[in-house]
Amino acid sequence: MQIGVNVPNFGPGTDPDVLRRWAQTVEGLGFDLLMVSDHIAVTPDVAQQYPAPFYEPFTTLSWLAGVTRRVRLGTTVLIVPYRHPLLTARMAANLNRLSGGRFVLGVGVGWARQEFEALGVPFQRRGALTDEHLRAMRDAWQDTADYDSPAIPIWVGGNSDAGMRRAVRLGDAWHPLRLTPGELADAAGRLGTIAKELGLPEPALVPRIALQETREPVTAPDRLAGVGTIEQIVADLDQIRLLGAEAVVLDPFNGDLAEIRQPERAWRTLAAVAAYATTQEVR
Repeated sequence: MQIGVNVPNFGPGTDPDVLRRWAQTVEGLGFDLLMVSDHIAVTPDVAQQYPAPFYEPFTTLSWLAGVTRRVRLGTTVLIVPYRHPLLTARMAANLNRLSGGRFVLGVGVGWARQEFEALGVPFQRRGALTDEHLRAMRDAWQDTADYDSPAIPIWVGGNSDAGMRRAVRLGDAWHPLRLTPGELADAAGRLGTIAKELGLPEPALVPRIALQETREPVTAPDRLAGVGTIEQIVADLDQIRLLGAEAVVLDPFNGDLAEIRQPERAWRTLAAVAAYATTQEVR
């Protein structure tokens, strides 16, 4: 099972130097993926959770491709309806080619109503638009020699049955976000059931979980996977591996903007997870 990190590409204190240091830390610790989020217009609903500056994912990852050599680069998640599908297909193919085939395209339908309005995209049609765009992108990659590039895996986000169905029909993997260990186990079984109902192969499981280290064990029933002591975090990773996950992405941003200015704490946790995971043969 590969282990990745969702690097904060937003918020006060985030700048090119911090992003470079994040990339070098993630790759230096031996993690397999470096992923970033997506927003275009930082409208009030977006800014409430992810304030400016917000670094656009394609340009950011293209730059980070030049300061890394091995780690895979991806989006968690790109909001598909925000861009013309041929533009997205072009940028993804170019980034994949320039990085030596390291790009992973995580996608989602989006949630920020005000941002949709600012971009002139109908919020109520975001699901249908996502499906249409994904099909158009795959057609562009398959039918146009000008898009020549190694295969780009598509990870489809969305915790609902609709998200799972989209992953089965249009994706290579299902990418649920921030669930409890029990919810992850239940959802993994549900994914297989939906695939059988649709008569299609089951996509890979590639969840994104929280990363929040605590001194004492967290015993609350609604504890998210990845929250707790190092031992709890690694046990969660082991459970996810046993569910058959192909990869898991650790998300160190838990709503505290102060931590973005001081990423060293997250880096210490990542170092501990990397060391512990290697010792326990989780990776």
